[in-house]
Amino acid sequence: MTTPILQVRGLSVAYGGIQAVKGIDLEVREGELVTLIGANGAGKTTTLKAITGTLPQCRIAGHVDYAGAPIHGLSSFALVKRGLAMVPEGRGVFARMTIRENLLMGAYSRNDKAGIEADIDKWFGIFPRLRERANQLAGTMSGGEQQMLAMARALMSHPKLLLLDEPSMGLSPLMVERIFEVVREVSAQGVTILLVEQNARMALQAAHRGYVMDSGAISMSGEASAMLDDPRVRQAYLGEEA
Repeated sequence: MTTPILQVRGLSVAYGGIQAVKGIDLEVREGELVTLIGANGAGKTTTLKAITGTLPQCRIAGHVDYAGAPIHGLSSFALVKRGLAMVPEGRGVFARMTIRENLLMGAYSRNDKAGIEADIDKWFGIFPRLRERANQLAGTMSGGEQQMLAMARALMSHPKLLLLDEPSMGLSPLMVERIFEVVREVSAQGVTILLVEQNARMALQAAHRGYVMDSGAISMSGEASAMLDDPRVRQAYLGEEA
C-alpha cells in the first residue's frame, strides 16, 4: 500500500457564491479501502463528482491525479477505460433493462466475450440474488438488490479504483450488513476503493483509513481503527458520549 492511485490536492468546488468543497487534500493508495465520512451536506458526494467530472456547471479548482496523471477534463467514458468506475448515490440502474443486460452495459468498454461471460458468472456467485433474477427488469427489484446490481455492473469494467457513493442509503439494517460484507469481499480481491458513507461505524470498521469531512473541509484523517476509538468521532458520528 505505497503507491497513491488517487491524489487530490487543494480541491475546491463553488456554485455561485456557495463554497461546497474548500481546498481539500486526500489520497488513496493501491489496495486500500479508504472511507470519507461526514454528515449529510458535508460535501462528500460533491467531492466524488468533482473527481469524476460529473458535476453540473460550477467552478472547480485544484488538482486530481489518477494513476500518476491529471484527469481534469476527461470524459466519464475515458475514465472507465482507464480503470476508474463509480457507483453513484441512488444506484442509477437501467430500470427497463434486465439484470443481465445491466451487467453487459457495465462491460461496454470491453470486447473479450468469454471474459465478460466469466465475470458475469463470478459476480452472480458473489450476488446470488442477481443470478436468481437474471432476466428480471432492474426497476422491479428492491433497493438493496439494485445496490448489489449497481456494484456488480461497475465491477464488470475491471476497475483499478472503485468509487462508492452512499451504498447503504435507504436500505434495511440486514441489507446494510450484506452490502458491507460485499464491500469487504471486493476489497479483499484487490480492488482499491474510495467509499463515501454516512454510516460512519460500518464504514470505519471496513476501511483501512478514513477522512472526516465537515462543511466542505477535511477535519480529521487517520487509520480507521484509531478513528473508531477517537472521542471526537464517537461523539459526532457514532452517537456516543465523549
